[in-house]
Amino acid sequence: MAQRPVVLVVGGGYVGLYTALRLQKRLSRGRAEIVVVDPQPHMTYQPFLPEAAAGSVEPRHVVVPLRRTLPRCRIITGAVTGLSHAERRARIAPLEGEPFELSYDVLVMAAGSVARTLPIPGLADHGIGFKNVGEAIYLRNHVLARLDAASSTDDPDVRRRALTFTFVGGGYAGVEAFAELEDMARYAVEHYYPRLSPSDMRWVLVEAMGRILPEVDLDMAAWTVKQLTARGMDVRLNTRLESVSDCHVRLSDGDEFDSDTLVWTAGTKPNPMLAETDLPLDGRGRVVCEPTLQVQGMPDAWSAGDLAAVPDLTKEEPDATTAPNAQHAVRQAKRLADNIVAVLGGEQPQPYRHAYAGSVASLGLHKGVAQVYGVKLKGWPAWFMHRTYHVSRVPTFNRKARVVADWTLGAVFRREVISLGQLQDPRREFVAAANTGRAGSVPPPSPADRAQSRPAQAS
Repeated sequence: MAQRPVVLVVGGGYVGLYTALRLQKRLSRGRAEIVVVDPQPHMTYQPFLPEAAAGSVEPRHVVVPLRRTLPRCRIITGAVTGLSHAERRARIAPLEGEPFELSYDVLVMAAGSVARTLPIPGLADHGIGFKNVGEAIYLRNHVLARLDAASSTDDPDVRRRALTFTFVGGGYAGVEAFAELEDMARYAVEHYYPRLSPSDMRWVLVEAMGRILPEVDLDMAAWTVKQLTARGMDVRLNTRLESVSDCHVRLSDGDEFDSDTLVWTAGTKPNPMLAETDLPLDGRGRVVCEPTLQVQGMPDAWSAGDLAAVPDLTKEEPDATTAPNAQHAVRQAKRLADNIVAVLGGEQPQPYRHAYAGSVASLGLHKGVAQVYGVKLKGWPAWFMHRTYHVSRVPTFNRKARVVADWTLGAVFRREVISLGQLQDPRREFVAAANTGRAGSVPPPSPADRAQSRPAQAS
């Protein structure tokens, strides 16, 4: 290994950020060069995306800028498109400019996961995911724009379609987004839309399994369904999305209806760029790791998080692996960084061991569900635990303070329910003005146009 080894961190998410943060603290400048590569110049704290979409947290406060947080690391805004660990070389496509190759000595594979989609007709054209802050902002603006459209028309079909919101996937991300946005929309309708009533809205959650929230016990999942249905929300279990076309949704239970909104939160899969590497993968496309977080059979290669198959030493099953969640990712990153420092110093790495503590989820303002170390909480106590836990985990004091400030202001002033729909197409008005009097000028968008303008999601 070189005198001053290059540590390449692929990905700036949970594992990438926390690993680099710990390495820059524990390694002096002369001991190693740390290079972090990610398509975005920030890390997104995904557990706060539902609150960002609902307006409880400022969207900028759920992202952590990499350059500010990692001043002693080299940050490359781009994507790793291929990697040969045998040659210690990675192919990088920067945000702009020609692709290039980067040589390294130690690899940390932390490229995370992408949305797991299915070949459902119309999904790529009409669906929107919920994994990044851009999607959260879009969804918030879209929901409020649908309320505006419904309030501004007398056409019952247009109003019904605008006020029908469909979510697919009953895991934590899906249930939180579903509940938080309904809570926001209900507040908006009750306070600012006298022509609308909460009963005019239809919120549909579609889940292929016979339950939601697989991370908690069945009784807690059933309680959550009961709470959602008491709010007039429609939870469809053992049901799949069959197709969607022209805002028309078809479900496997035979029901079909018009809906301007389709949100896909039905799970994730390892980053497909792993197929362009020589790292060993299991049947689910994850990097095969040792308990020490070293890549199996690959010296100086490490991995953790969503894309890593890490043995779970707290379980008796021999093939058990840790769950792909933030709780494990943050803890694995710290162990991974400490192990790299140990190996660079000639010491032995230590295995990762952590028993799953439990889960917390918000179901809207002052509403939640939690199961932590066997203790089950519902309602306000669970909501408070959700906020307390996640503000303790969001990186940097700067972001913790800003999130707490958002919550404090939200407790004093009325909830913000402003739609910034112009963010979806900021050049439209200027282009229309520039083309005034010319053939092909661009007219103002109709509500139907806006409903169709959501970004396509690749399957």
